Amino acid sequence: MFRLETEVDKERHRLLSKRLQEDNVAASAGLRALLATPAEHEVPLEVWALDRDGALAGGLTGRTWAYWLHVDLLWVDARHRGSGLGSRLLAEAEGTARAERACTRSRLETWDFQAPQFYRKHGYEEIGRVEDYPPGVTEFILTKRLA
Repeated sequence: MFRLETEVDKERHRLLSKRLQEDNVAASAGLRALLATPAEHEVPLEVWALDRDGALAGGLTGRTWAYWLHVDLLWVDARHRGSGLGSRLLAEAEGTARAERACTRSRLETWDFQAPQFYRKHGYEEIGRVEDYPPGVTEFILTKRLA
């Protein structure tokens, strides 16, 4: 018999994550091959664009792991959209991931009303989509090979 609970429990969350990671490594030669390499650990990657006054004009946050860049957030202030700033932020993140972290691929998710065309213009290809996530919106999953 089991008792199920729905409460948030940070300690159990850490334990669950640790045990799942152990099982995954045991089951996957690919994950075992990452051990003791620079790509073993997830490392944050952030690029910030500040205006003349030091205010945030745009930014990109993501992380690298397993020789992949994962772009989490990319935003440019409305006053600077169309200036190429988003392209510069993306290029800087990809360049850093490639040159300093040996990343060979990049991935991200974006909604249909955000920037799928922007990413396609920068070499990203759609590998999947989730309809109605959230309701009425399509999420695109895009990847790119980093040269």
